[in-house]
Amino acid sequence: MLSALLAMSGIAIALGAVLGFAAIKFRVEGNPLVDKIDAVLPQTQCGQCGFPGCKPYATAIAEGEADINKCPPGGEEGIQKLANLLGVDFKPFGGESIPKPKAVALIDESNCIGCTLCIQACPVDAIVGAAKQMHTIIAAECTGCELCVPPCPVDCITMQAIEESAANWKWKYPVYALTASK
Repeated sequence: MLSALLAMSGIAIALGAVLGFAAIKFRVEGNPLVDKIDAVLPQTQCGQCGFPGCKPYATAIAEGEADINKCPPGGEEGIQKLANLLGVDFKPFGGESIPKPKAVALIDESNCIGCTLCIQACPVDAIVGAAKQMHTIIAAECTGCELCVPPCPVDCITMQAIEESAANWKWKYPVYALTASK
């Protein structure tokens, strides 16, 4: 029995060494800049920038294939954060990307037929409901990407602008950016 335990331990050590060597030898290095850019983007996965999501857009920015001013949900604050991160000049919105006011989706629950098409389209799971039952929006989770509006067959989803108030107002530039430049 002792010899069986020693044999199994020897095999485990040998396989561990092989896996450790393979992890070092075949390591795939990603671009850490892509992760930093992706962290700045709003993660709405809305495609308004012309890319299928925030990660592909971040990759395109890092590779120099896209400008930093194509993300309407990020707004000018997002452009400023990207400019600071990359050490480039701020660029106002360009091309077809137009900054939109912050908004959330609103479902007219009396007209909702419970088709679940909006739930399937929502990239952040901000819509709750069941098949053939009324759906509703979790306003705190909604990013305003508008991806739920086109698939609705009864047009019961509208976008409602969020008015700026003391509860949702933010500084245009973070405090740490102002103190870091001194």
